Amino acid sequence: MSLELFGHPFSSYTWKALIPLYADGTKFEFRQVPENDENYSELKSIWPFGKFPVLVDNGQVIAEATCIIEHLQTHYPAQNVWIPNGELGRRVRFLDRFFDLYVQGNMQPSVNHALRPEGKGDAYGAEQGLKNLRIAYDWLEANLPNDGWAGGETFTLADCAAAPALFYADWVDEIGAARPKLNAYRARLLAHPQVSRAVEEARPYRPYFPLGAPDRD
Repeated sequence: MSLELFGHPFSSYTWKALIPLYADGTKFEFRQVPENDENYSELKSIWPFGKFPVLVDNGQVIAEATCIIEHLQTHYPAQNVWIPNGELGRRVRFLDRFFDLYVQGNMQPSVNHALRPEGKGDAYGAEQGLKNLRIAYDWLEANLPNDGWAGGETFTLADCAAAPALFYADWVDEIGAARPKLNAYRARLLAHPQVSRAVEEARPYRPYFPLGAPDRD
């Protein structure tokens, strides 16, 4: 077996791929990008977009975090079932897309606006993103279980997506006391051993956060 994961400790989607790797105890080599020029050059040679995470499995390139987790479950099964069968599996897949598209997707315009050069931002896009992020928060408050994980009793792909999404989204726009169920779920995620490990490994890079990382978490 030869697994290499290209990514960055502060990257939310890298977290999403790292959490199941850590939880399953799967052996892999972490290739940090973009600071390492050699690693970054190699990443762009196999995935010209240069985005991460990307998993390389004995020469096979698997891009996108959800696809990486699917690949790991298929080819390196361990004690955890990240994508269950049947109705629960369909629910888990839906929630995975929800956290990626409606939480991360609506948080990202604010981050992008802050990152862009003076006069090149998109304040309107950031404002609309925040409005939709709050809708996503309210939907989750109404639809999450009272305890446990997003899909029920088992930590799944949905929670791998939720952990980084809610971690950073709350930095952009606080979930707030009016959403106690969602706040409690975020706290459970951050207490999960593999999520906690990802948080700690990312801690040195907090100055990278363009909106200013809050002094918490």
